[in-house]
Amino acid sequence: MNRYAIAFCCGILFAAGLVLSGMTLPSKVIGFLDIFGEWDPSLAFVMAGAIGVHLPFHQVFKKKKAPILDTEFHLPARSSVDLPLIGGSAIFGFGWGLVGFCPGPNIVTLVTTAGQPLLFFVGMIVGILFFRLVEMLYKSPQENQ
Repeated sequence: MNRYAIAFCCGILFAAGLVLSGMTLPSKVIGFLDIFGEWDPSLAFVMAGAIGVHLPFHQVFKKKKAPILDTEFHLPARSSVDLPLIGGSAIFGFGWGLVGFCPGPNIVTLVTTAGQPLLFFVGMIVGILFFRLVEMLYKSPQENQ
């Protein structure tokens, strides 16, 4: 089985986990963020469960030179905290809290016929393209090559 088929199967498994845990429901996310109202801690339990599954595998595989289905790990080149990172995180958090969608669960909900997931997805794509345009305009000509 090639790595793309395995990646697809992992994506299906992830999507099923999101659906089963209720994390594709914006009301769950908004309920988690509503700490002064009717707080719903279920998102915290989902996150803790995900960390509990990920951590042992991370400890084993971080000692390897390469992942099983690739020649190298693809890790971020930068580790600094800068204004674009803080700004992007703030915009992400604001959007997440405002509508209750995160990009992954939103893509899973696109299989429904509901208009709200599609509207969010279109807005997300417009935001990505706008960011790339702004980034391209502010980079020096040497960086754009």
